[in-house]
Amino acid sequence: MITRSASILKPLVFCASLMPVVYLLWQVYLTVSGQSNVLGADPAKTVVQFNGEWALRFMLLTLAVTPLRLLLGWVELARVRRMLGLFAFGYALTHFGTYLALILEFEFNELGAEILKRPFILVGFAALCCLVPLALTSNHLMMRLMKRRWRLLHQLVYPIAMLQIVHLFWLTRSDYAEPIAYSVVFALLMAYRFIRWRQRQSGMAQA
Repeated sequence: MITRSASILKPLVFCASLMPVVYLLWQVYLTVSGQSNVLGADPAKTVVQFNGEWALRFMLLTLAVTPLRLLLGWVELARVRRMLGLFAFGYALTHFGTYLALILEFEFNELGAEILKRPFILVGFAALCCLVPLALTSNHLMMRLMKRRWRLLHQLVYPIAMLQIVHLFWLTRSDYAEPIAYSVVFALLMAYRFIRWRQRQSGMAQA
């Protein structure tokens, strides 16, 4: 039986996950209308980076669901994990799409040259490509069809998050506070999983 808190959790998380989009669109409107220059000297770059950062944030939120569920005993959190993962993919896709549209102006022939000249773009593109199969299989039907292979495939979330952090570090020029903060969060999430794995292994050995 679904509790009242569980029934409203998904809509709340969905609406909250759209707030960055609403905020960005409002900033774009203020800039285009000339009311304010909130996007800075290079609005295109700001928009692209905004979407990329939220892609990473949603990936970390997705990874945080299981530890929070176990630590807090809030089992309903598992119901929003796939939604958060899909938002991570959505923001990553928007990040790449705005890069193509606003930076390259849809000059696809320049993409290869950009990748060769700026390897951090290759790292980010690799992360996006790895997200595609996860997004396509994030449904109950694929879980039933793939069975144990589904869980193996979705272990890609860990290297994807690492690629995203490397991508951010690589394109950062001066202030590394933000990528370091994301790295610390990721490291803590991985440490928690490692401790849980060691505990399970120890329990199996004792049994």
